[in-house]
Amino acid sequence: MFVATVVLSVLLAVAFLATGAAKLAGLRPMRDNAAHLGFPYPAWRGIGVLEVAAAAGLLVGLAWAPLGVAAAVGLVLLMLGAAVLHLRHRDAAGQTVPSLAFALLAVLLLVARALS
Repeated sequence: MFVATVVLSVLLAVAFLATGAAKLAGLRPMRDNAAHLGFPYPAWRGIGVLEVAAAAGLLVGLAWAPLGVAAAVGLVLLMLGAAVLHLRHRDAAGQTVPSLAFALLAVLLLVARALS
């Protein structure tokens, strides 16, 4: 299960480093999404900080498991919150499903860690 832990950790870290960095950089699609969901942009940047921190936590967590577990739990909560937000705004499935998929991947990472 260690291989699964590494693969899922790296996959999630790359994805959340990219999305978190895009939020922090203030890219237009991120600003538009924040406005659509009713978030002031500074709060949206805060989510970007959480995503980048989670990415770092997942990678460092490969050496120190408690940090990896905490990062994965944080991502599950963050992505479930994102899915709820998209559902409340009646967004299309294409905007809601990715959040649920990433939450599922983080849960699978937690399962892989538990079985290691």
